[in-house]
Amino acid sequence: MDFWQRYRAIDARDPRFDGQFYTAVRTTGIYCRPSCPARTPKAGNVTFYETSAAAHDAGYRACKRCLPEAVPGTPAWNLRSDLAGRAMRLINDGVINRDGVEGLASRLGYSARQLNRILSHELGAGPLSLARASRAQTARTLLVSTSMKAADIAFAAGFSSVRQFNETIGEVFAMTPTALRATAHHRAPASSTALTLNLPYREPFDPGVFDFLAVRAVPGIEAGTSTSYARTLRLAHGDARFRVEYDAAAPGRPLVLTSGAVDLRDLAPLLSRVRRLLDLDADPVAIDGALTADPRLAASVAHTPGMRMPGAVDPQELLIRAMIGQQVTVAAARTALVRLSAAGTASAVPADGLHRLFPTAAQIAQTGFGLLRGPQRRIDSVRAAAEAMASGDLDFGYGDDLPGLGAKLLPLAGVGPWTVGYVAMRVIGAPDVFLANDAAVRNGIRSLAPAIDGATLSPDFRELSPWRSYATMHLWRAAAQAARSTTRAQTPTKEAKK
Repeated sequence: MDFWQRYRAIDARDPRFDGQFYTAVRTTGIYCRPSCPARTPKAGNVTFYETSAAAHDAGYRACKRCLPEAVPGTPAWNLRSDLAGRAMRLINDGVINRDGVEGLASRLGYSARQLNRILSHELGAGPLSLARASRAQTARTLLVSTSMKAADIAFAAGFSSVRQFNETIGEVFAMTPTALRATAHHRAPASSTALTLNLPYREPFDPGVFDFLAVRAVPGIEAGTSTSYARTLRLAHGDARFRVEYDAAAPGRPLVLTSGAVDLRDLAPLLSRVRRLLDLDADPVAIDGALTADPRLAASVAHTPGMRMPGAVDPQELLIRAMIGQQVTVAAARTALVRLSAAGTASAVPADGLHRLFPTAAQIAQTGFGLLRGPQRRIDSVRAAAEAMASGDLDFGYGDDLPGLGAKLLPLAGVGPWTVGYVAMRVIGAPDVFLANDAAVRNGIRSLAPAIDGATLSPDFRELSPWRSYATMHLWRAAAQAARSTTRAQTPTKEAKK
């Protein structure tokens, strides 16, 4: 977006752009979200920044009226496959908090000096400032949503000391932590034993992402319904357990995250991964607007606006699941994963029927592969991939781009373009993947547009770039609905059986 496109967005107070850029006003010294209700400043007094960290570094403080840190993030980090996008995905996952700038730079294949120079040029702030802004956002969320002690919030957000936490909150928000907490409209009661947070997102939101996760859920590790999803997972400092629930009937249609157990040092990465899992930083209006232009998808988009692309909370786990699930039905893959789950260990924080962790790559390589059934070549491929991940020979994750992911995965036996594309969609949030050879995609096209002449339409939906991953999601849902309708039609009723 150029300057005037952004200026028109703030003049219209369009909430769709909240979190995608920030408006700094030189005459007031504050920065705002695009939908801030304050009077639109003169264009000559406005500077736009890609990140809140850039506004901080330029000397601006957050607006107390619109609270620009209390918004969904930008989908740009998935759209951008450049160094800046890859770095931001890792920063949001807490890499700097765990490994420092040197660790981040090493993962990206640059020196710390090069990384600082590139990010400062591209985003207006270096990695430390970007991480600081991420910590401030997490701290604000915890202050206004929970009754946690301020000292606990400081370390949960990634600050190294309470003093650093107090200074940052004061610099960014021009308020003390106590004053910032007082702005909350709702907060969990002090007696609450679980950490409960509202997750911001852009409307509309289609809860079908919960159905996608529910039909693939492995009992004991995951549990899902049409409006909720829960699971255990392994994080840097210990086992964790969370649940997300969507209430379409409540005011504001909240998405509520309840973390039943998590080491506070892992809280920021957990929040980031849950947001990626449910694609909460997406811009559904822009995506749906593009998809509606294709007559094969127009009716589906109108019927289910705001469809999300499910992510992954563990990249290594997702690769194993993709390899097991390719070329078989969802039900067959789930059966295989249930058997494989026996190789995992018991969770240190069991509750609500969730008592196991998905097996690690090392556990699968050592004994888990023996639990799989089917062609020996497929079992050997899963074992080889697990061994490569366990040894460190295969290292991939949120910081990869699509070409890099392909270069790492395609040499593996049993991994082809479909697997790479599926992993890219779910791990790095690649928005422009179209799985042309997927049987469900072909079935979805036939079920959605049987009467449409496709002679003038591209078979790979290239006109919808860069949103073809979302087209794939619509086609998958259409194929699943068509399969259920066929099954119901073929199932005899009780009267017919008589």
